[in-house]
Amino acid sequence: MALFYLSELKIYLASISPRRKEILRRLGIKFRILKPKISEQKPKLNLTPQKYARYIARMKVESVKNQISDGIVIGMDTIVVLGRKILGKPKNRRAAKRMVTILSGKTHRVITGIYLLRLPDGKSVKGIEMTKVKFRKLTESEIERYIKTKEPYDKAGAYGIQGRAGLFVESINGCYFNVVGFPIAKFLRLLKQIVGDKPQRYNDDLYL
Repeated sequence: MALFYLSELKIYLASISPRRKEILRRLGIKFRILKPKISEQKPKLNLTPQKYARYIARMKVESVKNQISDGIVIGMDTIVVLGRKILGKPKNRRAAKRMVTILSGKTHRVITGIYLLRLPDGKSVKGIEMTKVKFRKLTESEIERYIKTKEPYDKAGAYGIQGRAGLFVESINGCYFNVVGFPIAKFLRLLKQIVGDKPQRYNDDLYL
């Protein structure tokens, strides 16, 4: 399903995530990649996980906006939260094992912060999507086999639901695509907001 009107927009993705690129392509959206240059370490601010994810999404957009003169820039950041602890991307095998082990048998939250910026006028919209995911109780051998793959090391929480870790999931409450890293429904609502003051012929329906 292609999006109506997007052929007349310049769309930029402030991310090098292969999952986000693939989902945009599946939506029929033509876009260019702009590589963000930021640190994803948690800033020394008193931020909730939701505000942290939204902050990083905005920082990704801010880091690339000077490279273009017009268009819509998409920034997203996905984090895994267990209790109050934010689980980022594991730096090594030991960190990956620790993350998957503490997620075993528990329910965690996957939160994606979204920030869209339209240039040259500077209009922006932002949002949050949250999904609850429960892992079944994993065996030591399952965890060991998983962390020997390449899959955990570029993903928050050290797992990808669309890959082998899908076998770990007992239940999911919310948007599946949010867990992948690109909450489609939320994104489309925000996109409609940011193009909402365009001519009326573009407001009726974003879909072909």
